[in-house]
Amino acid sequence: MAGSVHVVGAGVAGLSCAVRLARAGRLVRVYEAAGQAGGRCRSFHDAALDRLIDNGNHMVLSGNRAALAYLDEIGAADSLAGPPRAEFPFLDLESGLAWTLRPGAGSIPWWIISSRRRVPDSRAGDYLRGLRLAFAGAGATVADCLDAGRPLYRRFWEPLAVAVLNALADEGAATLLWPVLRETFGRGEAACRPRIAAAGLSRSFVDPALSLLGVLGCPVRFNARVRAMTLAGDRVTGLDIGGEAIAVEASDAVVLAVPPAAAGGLIPGLETPRESRAIVNGHFRLEREWPGVSIVGLVGGVSQWLFRRADIASVTVSAAAALIDKSADVIAARLWPEVARALELGDAPLPPYRIVKEKRATFAQVPAEVARRPGTRTAWHNLFLAGDWTGTGLPATIEGAVRSGHAAAAVLSTGANT
Repeated sequence: MAGSVHVVGAGVAGLSCAVRLARAGRLVRVYEAAGQAGGRCRSFHDAALDRLIDNGNHMVLSGNRAALAYLDEIGAADSLAGPPRAEFPFLDLESGLAWTLRPGAGSIPWWIISSRRRVPDSRAGDYLRGLRLAFAGAGATVADCLDAGRPLYRRFWEPLAVAVLNALADEGAATLLWPVLRETFGRGEAACRPRIAAAGLSRSFVDPALSLLGVLGCPVRFNARVRAMTLAGDRVTGLDIGGEAIAVEASDAVVLAVPPAAAGGLIPGLETPRESRAIVNGHFRLEREWPGVSIVGLVGGVSQWLFRRADIASVTVSAAAALIDKSADVIAARLWPEVARALELGDAPLPPYRIVKEKRATFAQVPAEVARRPGTRTAWHNLFLAGDWTGTGLPATIEGAVRSGHAAAAVLSTGANT
């Protein structure tokens, strides 16, 4: 008889694993070191703004099949919002040029033949160069595969790579950008419609999962940091939670869904990515509410993507090493003019704001660190890994996190821990 599964970590990877196993009838126990679930994908009420905001901005594309399947499993499939068709408005903050990228319906990109549908000053061949990413070697960067001298590089390839990889295009691993293109833009318009959480990340990805786990009788313990594991022979036999010993029975399994440094501290000899990259998010309260949601790509400034929901405008700066150590006041003063320009607010004064810094937002998605990603299985037959930093073949995104959780659940479903 299958035993319990101890899931350590209640981020999206841990929750997706726990939900899938619990729905399959396994008894799952979840331990979370923090006082809330979600990890880097969560919402909180900010006093300065008097609004619920996300700790970071996350965009899902309609081709992210694992993320959408997870939302369907937890009853939150209708919690995302976005345009009815795939369209990506851009604004060049240096030149003032604005355009909207609208991919075609089919998997063959006939739309690039028309100059009216392409990014300004780009050529059809510039898009076809993206196929070089499919044949990139393990050590290749995005910039190695694409022509940095072409306008399309600055106006599309580079902002896409920075957003997806949280790394500059001249260091980001090309092997991670290609699967994203293949599964979204490569499948046509219906697979690359942008979506964001209409009422916040927690209400889409976290709260419904916790509710479902409660209904299924699978408890989640908060403020329960696993400080050590007892390893005997080829299996885990116990967990230490602040001095409390949790026995891991012979038929039980453990899924570690924690950051790479934490996993490395618990598992002897585990190789994990060592370097990380920062993200800075700025949230600004507007003077009025706007209907619906909007997403705008920004080129030629500090910000890269703007998300507007009701009366909150949020901007993201990925690969934010140059910004992360500056004060919130300095960062806000640099970001707000770009927000005001994108929303056509003129010289509106700086409104209430909240700057959120994530110094270790993702592992460094560069070739050397990608090579250090471990798989789902470990040297201990009842110990498994999940997390967007594991070897999913995808970048460290919500989609990657969910797939890692589903991978761990799939291995356990085969009875691999017995």
